Amino acid sequence: QVQLVESGGGMVQPGGSLRLSCVASGFTLNAAKIGWFRRAPGKEREAVSCIGTSTLPERYRDSVRGRFTISRDNAKNTVSLQMNSLKPEDTAVYYCAADRLGVGSPDTWGQGTQVTVSS
Repeated sequence: QVQLVESGGGMVQPGGSLRLSCVASGFTLNAAKIGWFRRAPGKEREAVSCIGTSTLPERYRDSVRGRFTISRDNAKNTVSLQMNSLKPEDTAVYYCAADRLGVGSPDTWGQGTQVTVSS
């Protein structure tokens, strides 16, 4: 069964850090383009970061560049999102997604993990 499972969300104060993990089953993560997305209350879903299958650099939306880092651990079939210097506006449900077919859009989504940044 093809599946993505996120973990690592929680509540943190502004300026704090969290590390989200996305574990894949049923397929090999390093053969797919993986993205992290988020949806804040009352807002549209937005792409946060993505990592490809080649040597191309990772991509980040402007508001998180320099604070978030996406990485792969092929041995664990996991993609992580290290989030530092968190801000209240980072509060959202975070999803990982995989473009396994190489069509430019995700075909597999995780269930999401809540991140809340609040004092």
